[in-house]
Amino acid sequence: MRLAAGLAALALRAAEFDVAVYGGTSAGVIAAVAAAREGLTVALFEPRLNLGGMSSGGLGNTDHGRKETVGGYSLEFYKRVGAKYGQEIAWAFEPHVAELVFREMAAEAKVQVFYDHRLRADGGVRKKKGSIAEIFFDNGTAFTAKVFIDATYEGDLLAFGKVSFTVGRESTTQYGETLAGVRPKDPKHQFDFPVWGFKDPANSIPLPGVSKELPGKTGSGDKNVQAYNFRLCITQNPRNRAPFPKPRGYLPADYLLMAKYLEGLAKHLGRPVRMSDVLKLAPLPNGKFDVNNRGAVSTNYVGGSWAYPGADYLSRAAIWQAHIDYTAGLLYFLSWDQAVPQALRTEFGSWGLAADEFADTNNWPHQLYIREARRMVGDFVMTQRDIQEALTKPDSIGMGSYNSDSHNVQRYIQTDGTVQNEGNMEVPVKPYQIPYRVLLPKRKEIANLLVPVCVSASHVSYSTLRMEPVYMILGHAAGVAAKLAIESGKPVQEIDTGALRERLLRQGAVLGI
Repeated sequence: MRLAAGLAALALRAAEFDVAVYGGTSAGVIAAVAAAREGLTVALFEPRLNLGGMSSGGLGNTDHGRKETVGGYSLEFYKRVGAKYGQEIAWAFEPHVAELVFREMAAEAKVQVFYDHRLRADGGVRKKKGSIAEIFFDNGTAFTAKVFIDATYEGDLLAFGKVSFTVGRESTTQYGETLAGVRPKDPKHQFDFPVWGFKDPANSIPLPGVSKELPGKTGSGDKNVQAYNFRLCITQNPRNRAPFPKPRGYLPADYLLMAKYLEGLAKHLGRPVRMSDVLKLAPLPNGKFDVNNRGAVSTNYVGGSWAYPGADYLSRAAIWQAHIDYTAGLLYFLSWDQAVPQALRTEFGSWGLAADEFADTNNWPHQLYIREARRMVGDFVMTQRDIQEALTKPDSIGMGSYNSDSHNVQRYIQTDGTVQNEGNMEVPVKPYQIPYRVLLPKRKEIANLLVPVCVSASHVSYSTLRMEPVYMILGHAAGVAAKLAIESGKPVQEIDTGALRERLLRQGAVLGI
């Protein structure tokens, strides 16, 4: 596959596409499909070897919020997945089915997909007169286009193109957001009973995964990002169950915090700890389950994500592997270690990775759940007010409705020596309209780039925007906006948003309820 992709790219070295989409996430696929359905020639470049990002990478239990806010090609995706199961629509599905649908949509629209194409970190973008003119890849190929779309979770194309961005959390004063910055203790995913944070009462060495550094003052900003994890696909079906693997360099001592937590949790609950107390299990078709973080210590690798957004490729690969090792080690520990109660070990031992998923990555998800990385800073920045008060927008391109949801950012030792998590935020919102402006870099920086994932938003508002159905909604709008920009010969910042909205409505988009 890699050789074929490389040869195809060489053959097209001098060709210009109308639209170049970087990142085969759900947003990237839908953006490419939307542009191609508008009659444009479209290239979709994926740095790895799979399409769909988290939607095909383990997040099979969709975070949809109010279902009636999902429309257009985003809703089409969920309906097409449902058709694979003989249903009208499917919000819960197997990873391989999701990727099959993404591949089918791209092929039907005649999108040219180039796998294993990663932007060069040293000069991956050539600009000319305020626009991107050409992009360059590690394999030596280069492509030109009239409009570019950055659909990566990391925001690499926008960063290499010198677009303004930020990482981390704003302070409460920056945009007047009461939910911003370092958070007070949240009632969820927290230590509700004392857990000693040091290896030994006689020394000051913290347990693995725990910091001695106290968080900043409540409401203060920082450059830390919420925790990442893997959304595993697991099963109890003995005919389709691969044992949880023992990772390289596994050390039981790395999970001392979990051992202490389990001991305290049993006392706190007044009963034996069950698997569902430390993992969130969401049912999928055919006896499979989507695994997510639950509780104070779980699959979230708290603190392990901080360096990822701005790291070079080699360092990112190491961080990615560290997340694999942490999660695989955690499951192995819970299945085999004598510090874990026998009943819980037995329960974990009855589960394993779904053997018919992620065949090319040893049944492990091909996508790390990068909940937040870079966020673009455009002329307009969406903030807390836009998801709680100013809910309508004249340039609405879609809607969001999921909670403002940030996972914990850090885990630290309090002054009394016990452990605490910080950063969790789960605040309901009313359905809100998303303006076209969130896709736009500053006009003075780039005139032909659209960004449907790392949008121009504060940490608070991004915490609700960052859901896969919304990424696809924004990808749909980006693809159609690219057509209008090319058709009119105008910068993406100056297209007729009324015409954009009319076209999206004809294509089933939900712009208001």
